[in-house]
This record gives sequence, structure tokens and C-alpha cells, in this order.
Amino acid sequence: MKFGVVLQTNPPASRVVELAKKAENQGFQYVWTFDSHLLWEEPYVIYSAILAETRKVMVGPMVTNPATRDWTVTASVYATLNEMFGNRTICGIGRGDSAVRVTNGAPATLATLRDSIHVIRELANGREVEYKGATLRFPWCQGSELDVWVAAYGPKALALTGEVGDGFILQLADPDITAWSIKAVKDAASAAGRDPDSVKICVAAPAYVGTDVAHMRDQVRWFGGMVGNHVADIVDRYGTNGGAVPQALTDYIKGRQAYDYNEHGRAGNSHTTFVPDDIIDRFCILGTPAQHIARLQELKAMGVDQFAIYLQHDGKDSTLEAYGEHIIPAVAERVIAKS
Repeated sequence: MKFGVVLQTNPPASRVVELAKKAENQGFQYVWTFDSHLLWEEPYVIYSAILAETRKVMVGPMVTNPATRDWTVTASVYATLNEMFGNRTICGIGRGDSAVRVTNGAPATLATLRDSIHVIRELANGREVEYKGATLRFPWCQGSELDVWVAAYGPKALALTGEVGDGFILQLADPDITAWSIKAVKDAASAAGRDPDSVKICVAAPAYVGTDVAHMRDQVRWFGGMVGNHVADIVDRYGTNGGAVPQALTDYIKGRQAYDYNEHGRAGNSHTTFVPDDIIDRFCILGTPAQHIARLQELKAMGVDQFAIYLQHDGKDSTLEAYGEHIIPAVAERVIAKS
């Protein structure tokens, strides 16, 4: 299992770069950021600084969307960063949440998402693609490599991920929902004639190492509200009694009311009081290093290739250090010097 960290691009950007460097030094292989251009600073500019001041980490958004940027511009950014820093970018993409809703837009359709994945991936990998009636290619792009990982929850989005994604991003760490989601993605990959094991699996969720459970829960309760935005879309489409999605994913949003995107992804978000403690305990990973290791071993056994920590709480540095010193070494493959 590999490890990533998910950062918000709050000013100063130098602090984001500092956390990325610290994550790499603690053994993390991926640095992801939110991508919501009104709520936080522009991530692609900050990626240049992160890549310049690190050695190996892969960098990209968790997640971008097809609506707020022209797809050819998005692809050009990745190809340019790859030329500058040696194929160290990755594209996480979904239908869109805060980036589109803050501007009174709506998430992209799955058809649009599918098309955008194809255009971005082909161009950023130096291949030609059909786009708006023209055949396009970057004449300056040589050797760029980009994987596109898709964030999804609902049945149709999971199917799309299995059909076209290089990876799957699930933004919660509940073992039962994880198992259901992975099966849906891999079944879709097999039905599309793909090797299901070729689709990498990333589980992303807040992780907080500590002993004050009540405090840790309050710090990450925002995450249940963020996930609830996506779950509400699923309930609108599928309902709650049709068996299309697990009740474990839908039941808790019954108490959901208004949501203020000005508090999106923020510890202490006042619009997430509807999120019960048991959802926090299932969706996030909280507690001692041993408790983190136990959950991660369970996820690893399900085929999860990467766990990415949402680090939006007041224990950023101590959690990174605990992962580097205790948790990552315990979960990583053990290699012995002599056998």
C-alpha cells in the first residue's frame, strides 16, 4: 500500500509546500490538493513549487472537474509539468462539487466526464485526439505520461470508472462501502474487457492520530458533510430503497439540511451537525497508531493500493509524523536483508 496526503491550498502557499515536503520526508508518495478556484488558491501554480522542492512525490488534484477549465488547457498543464519535473503528475477527476456549485453551476454529466477523461489523457500522453470537430495534438509534447483516476460513489459513476479510469478514488474509509465500491468498479472493468487489477484503488479520508476521540471527531465532522453532498445527489437519482446503493451510505443524510460552501472542508463546519459519531468513526480513521494500522490492513486486504489522508484538522504535523514513524512502516511491504 502507498500513501498520499490531501491538502487545501490555503494561503500562504509556502505552508502548503512545506507540508508537501514534510509528507515526502515521512514516506508519503502522493501529494493531492483540493481544486476549487474561488474557495482556495489556484493549485496548479502551487504544484510547480511543490515539484521543484520535492524529489519523488506524485502531485495532482483530488479532484478537478470537466466544467471549470477547458480540457485542452488542463492537459497542457499536466504535459508542461511533466516536461519540467519528469512525469510526476496525476489527474484526479470527478463530476464537480464546490468548484461548480459556488458559481451556481451543476456537476457535469457522466457523458461529459467520460469525454473529458479521454481528451485530457490522450493529449497529456502526447497522442492526438478529436475535440470539437478538430484533430489536436501538442507538437511540443514528448514523453509525457499521465494517469487519470476517477472519483465516484453512485453505480453509474462506478461503472464509468471501471470502464475508462486508470484508478478509482473513493472518498471514505468505511470497509463495507469500500468492498461494495471496489467490486462495482472491477466488475465494470471486466465487462469492458479490461484487466480489473489494472485499475488502481485509492481510499481517501481524514486520518487523525491521537487519544481525544471527541476532539478528533469534531475536527473531522466536516468530512461527513462533504460526502453528504455527493450522497444527496445519489439519493435524488436512485432513492433509498431500491438496493442500488448500500443503506450504510445513504441513511445518515436524512438529517441533512442546508450546506454552506463557505465552510466547505473546514474543521468546525457549522452545517455538519447532522453527521453522527458512528459515521465519523466509519468514514474516517481516528485513534492510536495501532487503530490506524488495523483499519489500513483491512483496506489493504480488500485490494486498496493507496490510502490518502485528508489533513484538514489541527493535528497536521503530529499525524504526519505518526504515519512516518509508526504507521507506514507497519503497513508497507516488509523486505528482509537476509533469508
